[in-house]
Amino acid sequence: MKQKMTKFFLVLCCGMIIAAGCAKKEMVKSEEPVVPAKAVEAPPAPPVAAEPAKEVPVVKEETLQEPVKAVAPEAALQPVYYDFDSYVLSADARGILKKDADAISKITSKIQVQGNCDERGSAEYNLALGEKRAKAALKYLTTLGVPADKLSFISFGKEKPLDQGHDEAAWAKNRRADLIELK
Repeated sequence: MKQKMTKFFLVLCCGMIIAAGCAKKEMVKSEEPVVPAKAVEAPPAPPVAAEPAKEVPVVKEETLQEPVKAVAPEAALQPVYYDFDSYVLSADARGILKKDADAISKITSKIQVQGNCDERGSAEYNLALGEKRAKAALKYLTTLGVPADKLSFISFGKEKPLDQGHDEAAWAKNRRADLIELK
């Protein structure tokens, strides 16, 4: 009897080890091929300054006597926007990243790519999706010639929305990757 019970437990343990070691179906989408994005209206991007830096007058709040001159930034880095539940770069996003890569070549400091999501989905899912969005933008920038050691990434998931609204227009603004110059 003891011998039969020992064999039974041995077979049961082997079965559990084999079942636990089998590969599970992948829960996260594998990398999708680059396809043109659906027509989603992204918020209009402010124009990038094509001219050299200009002096912009700034008024002191304290005295309001004489304007102080500040230098406008040479080129602002533009965010790229994504479709719902996607980290695939659209043709528009690639165009923006090409302009950003040119601007980054003139910047001496490091650049951080920040992945963001809209409010839908769990915090864990959105952190993973934000990371994939940041990595997709970072990878494309490196293919454009930006040195990888000049770039880093972080995911904020749904923690840093640009628009606090709860509609498609707000969500479209929040599905993005921002490029931030680190000082």
